[in-house]
Amino acid sequence: MEEHESHDAGELRPGWVRARPEHIPRPTYWPAVMAFGVTFALWGLINIWIISVVGLAIMVIATVGWIVEWRHEQNSEAHADD
Repeated sequence: MEEHESHDAGELRPGWVRARPEHIPRPTYWPAVMAFGVTFALWGLINIWIISVVGLAIMVIATVGWIVEWRHEQNSEAHADD
């Protein structure tokens, strides 16, 4: 039977590198909101054009929200590295 070396959780074995990314992004609702907007936009193409307009508005809101959240996370990571 082979003996195994004891390693701490933060210690890497020789020749190993830490997996990327070390930081996992926070969960967000924006992808679900975007899917909701796409669904409305496509549903409006079949039914009434006003529903498409609402869907496109939801898609714009989701895109802006997602980008703002991503930029906030990037800024907080940059400040954490300082």
